[in-house]
Amino acid sequence: MKPVDSSGDGLNEMSEVDLREMRVLEIGDSVSSAFAAKLLADHGADVVKVETGEDDWMRRRGPFPGGISDPERSGLFLALNTNKRSVQFDPDSKVGSHELSSLLDWADVLIHDLRSARAKQLGLDAVTLETRRPDLVTLAISPFGSSGPYADFHASELTVSSGGGWASLCPAATGRMDLPPLKVYGQQCGFMSGVAGAAVTLATYSAARQTGVGEYIDFSEQAYTASVLEQAIPLYSYKEQVATRYGTRLLIPWSIFDCRDGQLFLVCIEEDQWERLTELMGNPEWSSLEVFATSQGRSENHDLVHGFIQEWLAETSVLEIYHELQKHRICAAPIMGPAEMAESEHLLAREFFVDVEHRGAGRLRHLAPAALTEAGRQKISRGAPLLGEHDDEILGGQMPLRHSSRAGESASLPLEGVRVADLSWAWAGPFCAMNLAYLGAEVIRFESEGRPDLYRRLPLHPRDVEKSLNTSGMFAQWNQGKKSVALNLAEPGAIDLLKDFVDTCDVVVENFATGVMDRLGLGYGVLAERNPGLIMASISGYGETGPYANYMGYGPAIPPLTGLTMGTGFVGGGPAEMGVSMPDPTAGITMAFEVCAALEKRRESGRGDHLDISLWEATAVFSIEAWMDYIMNGAEPTPQGSRDFAMSPHGFFPTQGEDEWISIACGSDAKWQAVADELGPELGKDRRFRLFSDRKENEGKLEEELSTRTRERERWELTRALQARGVAAFPALTSADLLNDPHLEARGFLEAKPHPEVGIRKHTGIPYSFERRSNGVRKAAPVLGADTEAVLSEVLGYSPDEIQSLRDSKVLY
Repeated sequence: MKPVDSSGDGLNEMSEVDLREMRVLEIGDSVSSAFAAKLLADHGADVVKVETGEDDWMRRRGPFPGGISDPERSGLFLALNTNKRSVQFDPDSKVGSHELSSLLDWADVLIHDLRSARAKQLGLDAVTLETRRPDLVTLAISPFGSSGPYADFHASELTVSSGGGWASLCPAATGRMDLPPLKVYGQQCGFMSGVAGAAVTLATYSAARQTGVGEYIDFSEQAYTASVLEQAIPLYSYKEQVATRYGTRLLIPWSIFDCRDGQLFLVCIEEDQWERLTELMGNPEWSSLEVFATSQGRSENHDLVHGFIQEWLAETSVLEIYHELQKHRICAAPIMGPAEMAESEHLLAREFFVDVEHRGAGRLRHLAPAALTEAGRQKISRGAPLLGEHDDEILGGQMPLRHSSRAGESASLPLEGVRVADLSWAWAGPFCAMNLAYLGAEVIRFESEGRPDLYRRLPLHPRDVEKSLNTSGMFAQWNQGKKSVALNLAEPGAIDLLKDFVDTCDVVVENFATGVMDRLGLGYGVLAERNPGLIMASISGYGETGPYANYMGYGPAIPPLTGLTMGTGFVGGGPAEMGVSMPDPTAGITMAFEVCAALEKRRESGRGDHLDISLWEATAVFSIEAWMDYIMNGAEPTPQGSRDFAMSPHGFFPTQGEDEWISIACGSDAKWQAVADELGPELGKDRRFRLFSDRKENEGKLEEELSTRTRERERWELTRALQARGVAAFPALTSADLLNDPHLEARGFLEAKPHPEVGIRKHTGIPYSFERRSNGVRKAAPVLGADTEAVLSEVLGYSPDEIQSLRDSKVLY
């Protein structure tokens, strides 16, 4: 099947524009702000991007065809600005100030990435905008947010990865404390934050349309990154253990192996998968040894297990063994780059590629929007704009104005009144549902005591409480704000009860293996016939359709399929794992955004939708730089450590103390001179390091010289010294650092809601704050079945006797 043509046939013609009335003004040049605006634009919103000139960071970033810099041909800019219009002016000039004022009067939504002082200077701060446009929804998205001790810190993607705790976990399970933290390839923190920012913005816009009450959303990229660290936060909060990048895995096998013609990632999460693997290997004699009989034994002897598996895989073909393992329901994935993605029969079948015409760069193949709906994917109808391409049609007071309406001082949360049935487990689905709960939705989990959620079973229990299905920190972290109904789906009556409940719902979230919902009699067709307005959110590893739809796709096995693993690793080394199973929350937050879009679409059409998001495609969208470099130049990503092709120095450097590091990012020669002035004036005079080209040529020596000097400094003292000189520097924080961080405390990000079995424990919370709506997580994660009687009586009208009868018949636990 051919890629979709953005100008003609295929899926795009079937797509419906559902945000056509939405007007968005975008001011900024960060990945997070641009991506948030792009997501809205791809759904039909009219997005006007304000640019001040060719020095836009993204226009200078690249990658460029042939490596020749051209602000109209930067791959990152072209990918993140489709479906937008561009105007160019200086907002500090008299004329520019007037144009900005006119555009503010036109917009429904403002997205900016300005620091608080600059926002106030332009009249884009919360106080000014609330007075001028009380109905306007503003997303102010920045590395540390608009308030708190670090609000004005200089920052880059490296800084956020460092300050958000991700870098201290990457790469995973190295066994070597001497290796520094590692930044994952690309702009991952920016992309993640952009999706989350788009979700809260869209939900709030929908609410503002109904109430006239706008909002100023203060979004912190650091907080969002800290909110998706898998087990790191509960491990410390519940067991007082700090997750590291050099520990060993509890689940083995879990590694990257060499095959005859490539590399393969392989993991066995459940015991039956290990049994199927050894059977496929021919039940070798070593596999029956007592030391390998339990997961603990395999973990303690992981080197031996991995050695035996490596010996078995060494002469196999990577693609042949990949498909064979998947055929036996064993989770594996080849280490692929953009070239292999472009030829993937699965992605082609799901029409994940779309050809887009750009006036400045010609026809290029793009990755399509991540979600498949009943109508197909959202279309890319316009290539990225030339600088100021739409000045004539927009500037000069020609845009229609929004009539501002006065409203009350506050309003309910954006999704108040929306009911969600959460049928998911583990991470991706629950993360989606939890974020809907953060936005005010009533989220009710339906779960089984006989086959409880994997995260209820993981052994992250506090030492001072009796272990139960309610005491695991993993479940508690990812299910805040929800209710729980204990239902035995093995009983036919439970399916009927669940159908009756779904009749009252707006949304169903599920991440069962493809086909399970249909086999249970709970497929979208069945449920939508009863409830035409229902939105079903289906998350899976490979998606609901396509030749690999039934393949196992745990989060850690997804980056290998996207080029992200290929590009992550130390200089001179091989591909490395990302340290966190980021595809799970990536698919989850992408689905949360798409649910908000579907709810707004339903407001106009009255119809629901079936949303299909795969971890593979949601994660691949974040590999845009690698993809565009391949499309333009045929290049494949290679491990570069934490270095950056456009900045030097750029990486992690040791400081005083055990495993304590600082990130430093220099985006110009002037920034480098500031670093040299702080760490040793002789560095600034060294001819090897004077210019950017010199530093790149001698990057290894530069890093050695800096490391010698940073080792003598305390990490926070050096951070503040470099920040005072205008340099993006920040410590590599651990989970312990994050849960005691004064900035995150000041922003109200850390939550400690009382729980009936574990008491008060710290969790990460909501990465943004509202000005005119309530903030904070509303309740701790639920005890299994805590809300069964209340939900059945209040929602379905069941009497106490009817509920007891259901218990007697084993429909309820």
